[in-house]
Amino acid sequence: MNAPGTAPKLEKKLQVMLAVVLAAFAVLVCRLAYLQLVQTDKYRMMAQQNHLRLIPIMAPRGEIYDRNGVRVVGNKPIYTVSLAYLGVKNTDQVVPRLARILAGERVFAGMSVAEIEQEIHRRLGEQKLRLYEPVPVARGVSLETVTRIEEQRLELPGVLIDVQPVRDYPFGDLLVHALGYVGQMDRQELEEHKDEGYQMGDSWGKDGLEKSFERYLRGERGARQVEVDAQGRPVRDLGVKEPVPGNSLVLTVDARLQRAAQDALAKNLQRLQREGYPEARAGAAVVLDVRTGEILALASHPTYDPTIFTRELSRREWNEAWAKINREQALLNRALGLYPPGSTFKMVVAAAALETGKITPDFAISDTGRYKYKTDWQPGGHGRVDLVRAIKVSCDTFFWTVGAMLGPEPIARYARELGLGQKTGVELPGENAGRVPGPEQKYNLWKPYLDGVQKEMDAVRQEYERRMAAAAGEAERAMLSREMQGRLSSLQERYEKIAWELEWREYDTLDMAIGQGNNYYTPLQLANYVAAIANGGTLYKPFLVKKVVAPDGQVVKEFAPQEIRRVNISPRTLEIIRQGMREATLPPDGTAAGVFWGAPYTAGAKTGTAEVHGHDNHALFVAFAPYENPEIALAVVVEYGGHGSSAAGAVARDILDAYFKLKTASPLAGLTEPLDGGPGAAPPAQPGARREPPAPAGQQAPRGTNPSPAAGAGA
Repeated sequence: MNAPGTAPKLEKKLQVMLAVVLAAFAVLVCRLAYLQLVQTDKYRMMAQQNHLRLIPIMAPRGEIYDRNGVRVVGNKPIYTVSLAYLGVKNTDQVVPRLARILAGERVFAGMSVAEIEQEIHRRLGEQKLRLYEPVPVARGVSLETVTRIEEQRLELPGVLIDVQPVRDYPFGDLLVHALGYVGQMDRQELEEHKDEGYQMGDSWGKDGLEKSFERYLRGERGARQVEVDAQGRPVRDLGVKEPVPGNSLVLTVDARLQRAAQDALAKNLQRLQREGYPEARAGAAVVLDVRTGEILALASHPTYDPTIFTRELSRREWNEAWAKINREQALLNRALGLYPPGSTFKMVVAAAALETGKITPDFAISDTGRYKYKTDWQPGGHGRVDLVRAIKVSCDTFFWTVGAMLGPEPIARYARELGLGQKTGVELPGENAGRVPGPEQKYNLWKPYLDGVQKEMDAVRQEYERRMAAAAGEAERAMLSREMQGRLSSLQERYEKIAWELEWREYDTLDMAIGQGNNYYTPLQLANYVAAIANGGTLYKPFLVKKVVAPDGQVVKEFAPQEIRRVNISPRTLEIIRQGMREATLPPDGTAAGVFWGAPYTAGAKTGTAEVHGHDNHALFVAFAPYENPEIALAVVVEYGGHGSSAAGAVARDILDAYFKLKTASPLAGLTEPLDGGPGAAPPAQPGARREPPAPAGQQAPRGTNPSPAAGAGA
């Protein structure tokens, strides 16, 4: 029997619970009504889209043309075999058939059918959740393979054949270091640019202009719309949105001159190896328009085949190609690498001496072939030498004398004024700034070595303090003390030698004055500094791209010549320097007279031979032409080539000959048709014109120091 008042309480609780249930039910009804009546269209669309998937279609990258409209990089279609998700049962039936067909493709060369099956299954396993998206199995397959797949279409459900664009290089390795190459994005690149619409597997410029102008060259992806079932498996195609090609680039480079420059480097390097310079296997050449800063040619040797990044290669082929590239350091753009300038630096010293008033144009010395502990490359010297003649015969003694009068600061200031030791701003990744030597730079260079020796000495003392503390007696402690002093003595000797090098010495100035020591600049900087001398003092920013053009022909962006500055050097000083460079090309004793023997044009030039410890000298050559009204300037570096005139000068002569011949030739001359007479054979030596001799050994600087060699690499 219930207690009094229990029934009303229970009834009240039931009423509350009923109210809660009714309220919840009312909320559900309202929400359902809202979804079905108010948001019907939204959820109908979401339901429809849930069974639709977009499969991206790669867009062709923009093409690249030279200044004359010759296409140097294009696109070509290749066949790609892909496999769509079929379910485990069907996939296991299709893969063996497909593997047998693909066994003849070079990408799978050397692999058994079973290994090809494993590779296909591996790629399928990486697809994970995107079951609707076909998995690429093989790129660049032959038409014969495509035909066999089509013949067996009924036995190969889910196997798709697509046509994709890849980079095409109609002239092989032409301009390859400036152009760069394209590859698939890696995870780091994708993470850095995921907000720009990229997806894994997209193409990405890895180097050169392909990288610098990626945002212009990339196209807009298209897509194939696919209907899928509840498990994400494809049911049918619903249409295609065509991709939009990327923008094209029009370069400042003349492809014909570029080919001539690359061929000249390759030919003369082979000649030098035959003549006893086995290390002469690499070099660079840069040609500029002195009136605009346009780069007409930018060559680096050795080159490489850019199609290794676009072709499907077998593992063996890829390993062999990559090993060769690494062995030769072929990816390195040596036009942007650092080299000691040798005597091509002497025009900087000439400008500093004249502009600071340390000398006048009439200043002269009597050269006996020696300056203090330095020995000129010309035994017996050059006799009476003024500034013009000093440039003509590359007289080290003159520039040592003037360099000592100047000191390092004015030389460094005018080097920077002429653009050396700083990036030019060219549109290529990896440009080096170079190095202008000076007291602060030398201190910063040597101080870490000094600190390292000090740490070694401290470590030795700590070690022996511990050992002596644990020694058994005085005899053992005495022995350990002698042992410690022996080790410290050797380290102290090293410490004192390095401490000596912290300070700027006279020999540093003398080395600096002839382009040795810690002078390091790029061939592009050297060409640009000579261009400023040739054009009367305007330092331009070198550039490679004239304009960016959309697929419909509209100009997206145009690049005009850009002045960095007017150099703070008087016209009279530049005229005297140009005169000295002109004299260098003339007989009987101009250092470049043999190079220009028989040339139908005039030029100004300077040879350079930079010493490299333990190797043959680097050969350098800079020039501009024509002398009366300069159009182009160039710089050539041949690694371990011996002498500037005979090694780098021969390359420069080939390039200059080609330039003047091409002015009246067709846009394809030298590319698909022969250039009249070829780029020019190495010029014969003029009777009586001197050949640049090796620099003789000289005396070392005092106190056992180890500066750069005392002899001038000079000419």
